[in-house]
Amino acid sequence: DRPAAFGILERDGRIAVVRIAKPDGATWIDLPGGGVDPGETPEEGVVREYGEEAGLKVMVRESFALADQFFVNTDGEAWNNRSAFFVLDLVAPDAGLKVEEDHTLVWLSPPEAIASLRHDSHAWAVAAWMRR
Repeated sequence: DRPAAFGILERDGRIAVVRIAKPDGATWIDLPGGGVDPGETPEEGVVREYGEEAGLKVMVRESFALADQFFVNTDGEAWNNRSAFFVLDLVAPDAGLKVEEDHTLVWLSPPEAIASLRHDSHAWAVAAWMRR
């Protein structure tokens, strides 16, 4: 099991996702977020991950969903992401926070995001967010 946290940040009818360019040429679309570090709350984790992946300073408005998803990562390791999903508010862009150079911030409409997201749990979370 791997605790994880992901967020939905909406702006002008679009939500933030990250396009991840893999060395083999593959491209993935994910909600910004990821593993929660030891000693970190899920709220702290999603805020940190948004900075590292998207260069955005955010704050958590509310938690709205939990989902587990089993997958095998690119190193062949099996994980069960035990994910918390949050609605976020934008504080400010902050390029100094971004450290993951293979991640690019992209804004998609929610239906585009659902169709593009790599993880089924992310697509489910966007659909659940839309139904609120």
